Amino acid sequence: MPKLNELTAKETVEKIHKKEATAEECVLSVFERIHRLDDKVHAFVTLAEEEALRKAREIDEKVSKGKPLGRLAGVPVAVKDNICTKEIRTTCSSRMLEFFVPPYDADVIEKIKMEDAVIVGKTNMDEFAMGSSTETSYFGTTHNPWDLSRVPGGSSGGSAAAIVVDESILAFGSDTGGSIRCPASYCSVVGIKPTYGLVSRYGLIAYANSLEQIGPMARNVYDCALFLSVIAGYDPKDSTSVKIEPKDYTKFLRNDVTGFKIGLPTEFFGEGTSESIKKQVWRAIHKLEELGASCEETSLPTLEYALATYYIVAMSEASSNLARYDGLRYGYRIDRDDADWSTVYSKNRQTGFGAEVRRRIILGTYALSAGYYDKYYLKALKIRTLIRKDFEQAFKKFDVLIGPTMPIPPFKIGEKIQDPLALYMCDVDTVSANLAGLPAISIPCGFADDLPIGMQILAPPLREDLLLQVSYAFEQNTTYKDRKPSLK
Repeated sequence: MPKLNELTAKETVEKIHKKEATAEECVLSVFERIHRLDDKVHAFVTLAEEEALRKAREIDEKVSKGKPLGRLAGVPVAVKDNICTKEIRTTCSSRMLEFFVPPYDADVIEKIKMEDAVIVGKTNMDEFAMGSSTETSYFGTTHNPWDLSRVPGGSSGGSAAAIVVDESILAFGSDTGGSIRCPASYCSVVGIKPTYGLVSRYGLIAYANSLEQIGPMARNVYDCALFLSVIAGYDPKDSTSVKIEPKDYTKFLRNDVTGFKIGLPTEFFGEGTSESIKKQVWRAIHKLEELGASCEETSLPTLEYALATYYIVAMSEASSNLARYDGLRYGYRIDRDDADWSTVYSKNRQTGFGAEVRRRIILGTYALSAGYYDKYYLKALKIRTLIRKDFEQAFKKFDVLIGPTMPIPPFKIGEKIQDPLALYMCDVDTVSANLAGLPAISIPCGFADDLPIGMQILAPPLREDLLLQVSYAFEQNTTYKDRKPSLK
């Protein structure tokens, strides 16, 4: 009999409806697990225990009075620490925002509260979402529950680690260049990067506006679909929000891929992809063929330039977005600030930001500077358009595209942090979806030396239904979702 913190979101809601468990019991079970294990994993930066228990008791009162319950009634949710939560600290895992407590909720937080979800805390992340390993956090590194000496992926590493180790049932991530899919792969959970504009970005502390999306992370495809159904939808407060009718994405979950045409871009299996990753992903592809899908290799030539294009665009937008954090208007301020304005400004930012954030600001400022704007930023935007067109052509022939989520298995903590280029190369398979604004999902597809491997599936814009159907069919015919780390 699983403990309450080990249930899925669907099972939790059913138990609360049937009065087989209370919301308070579910939340207490999660906090008991956090207090027992999080010293080892370090998935959380801030806990909201008092607020969570108060919310759980409100839900239990609704149950006792027979009032209608929301779709996520009593489900514990962990929130990535760059999503604003009213009266709960939101730091972006940076010293710059160490004491920031937002006066409002992000749109996605308002939506889950209306559906009776319970926020248990804020999860650790790479500082300002800049990283692929959750090593750049001001509050320390998150450890991969499958092997505590390894990274959980990033930048949403805390969210993925919390789910797989049963410290939460659902979690929010944000994805600028793979920050949901990378940790989903490295921790063996499901993570969706929605179509750009499908989920409101209002209340997401910006890194690179034209690339990033908030998305759901969960233990299985059904829970991810349920979570996406709650948070997707038009928001007039977000100028990038798409006007479409809300959908129940759980209705697209069919154990059937008969007739699906699947493209396999050779660029996703290129140089630098480890043989163990290729082996497991190909095994997953053959499983989909057994289930009735047809798979064919294809090529998207512009993907060769995706990584360079992404980092120019992302760093340029970061340098602009983070200009406001100077200690004079917002953010950390040094104790001795009796020098001239420019000295105080420089010291505030030097002390408030970590090395990786400073590096990206400098590179982005350089790319936008006079004499280099056309050479770097403008050229990157042109190549971004070519990448989008390559995908458009591919989707005329294929329903979805499949490849590895990550080119290498989870690496050791400290192994790549001193070599930024090696760390950036880890994003080679994920950044193209952000550049083109496409929906993408990472689902568990195997293990190599007891370390998780994820398979990435991409679909045309606003075709999350295709992603979910293929993912669900694969999940239902494999057992990877049932395997758990041995951490006790």
